[in-house]
Amino acid sequence: MTTFTGAAPAPGLRKLTFPALGTTCDVQYAPPDGAARSTDFEQAAVTWVQAFEAKYSRFRPDSLVSRINQAAGRAWVEVDAEMEQLLKLCDTLQFMTHGVLDPTALPLIQLWNWKVENPRLPSPSEIAGALRLVGWSKVQRAPGKIFLPEPGMALDFGGFGKEYAVDVVAQIARDHGIGNVLVDFGHDLRALGAPPGRPAWHIGLEDPDKPGTTRASVGLSGSRGIASSGDYIRCFKINGRRYGHIVDPRTGWPVANGCTQATVIAGTCLQAGLLSTTAFVLGVPEGLQLIQSFPGAEGMVLGNGTRAQTRGFYQYVATN
Repeated sequence: MTTFTGAAPAPGLRKLTFPALGTTCDVQYAPPDGAARSTDFEQAAVTWVQAFEAKYSRFRPDSLVSRINQAAGRAWVEVDAEMEQLLKLCDTLQFMTHGVLDPTALPLIQLWNWKVENPRLPSPSEIAGALRLVGWSKVQRAPGKIFLPEPGMALDFGGFGKEYAVDVVAQIARDHGIGNVLVDFGHDLRALGAPPGRPAWHIGLEDPDKPGTTRASVGLSGSRGIASSGDYIRCFKINGRRYGHIVDPRTGWPVANGCTQATVIAGTCLQAGLLSTTAFVLGVPEGLQLIQSFPGAEGMVLGNGTRAQTRGFYQYVATN
């Protein structure tokens, strides 16, 4: 999913770009009166994102998440109020997605590593072993502390962390008097208001059959989040069969239901991201039914030459 605004900001917009969370973070906004307010907002946004990544990224060996994972099977780890809030969020997302998104699925994700030079198929025993380490209900919590009871268990907030950060940065913009902003972290987006002189932010939807090109666009205004999920880029092939990066923690295998892309528009980027990934895993028609059941969400699911969308999705399709 790409924004139509391109590398340079549209007239009347200011653009902030910085690397974080394993991707490129772009923020385009109509600056408030006074250059100092823009500077204050940008510093606040970058500082918050950097602190969030340092604390919760599993790729940082000194992060809180890494310390929890390193202590798996050995010791409880103290957590602060902010971490407890995120753990409660994990309760919600695991329930909301019917177990499709599980914060303890890292052993499976690492087993199906599409990034290595020579990917291989895990053996049935390896998959079974990884599955035994997965299960949010196994995590033990008490006020101010957490314990992963089995060695090898691990937390990973990659399933929702980026989308959560997008929403927080949008709120930081609001707190600094900025009402027209598009926050785009690796194509997970949150739109507030609209760009100057235009009715909506135009977002291009990537064509899964031709990655890097757009097949359609949507217009977002007010306060909406949008996210797309697909495995047509991050994948590997063995004997002609493609294995994508999205693993179903219920089976231990990458999703292979014929779905190529799921796109969801919802009230927040976090909601859109959770629903799009879950819909992708469920496929058509179950994925579409999930989107329809969530108040205020609209979406589209593509797969096997088919296109299914909620009744209200058409209202966002941009006509340019």
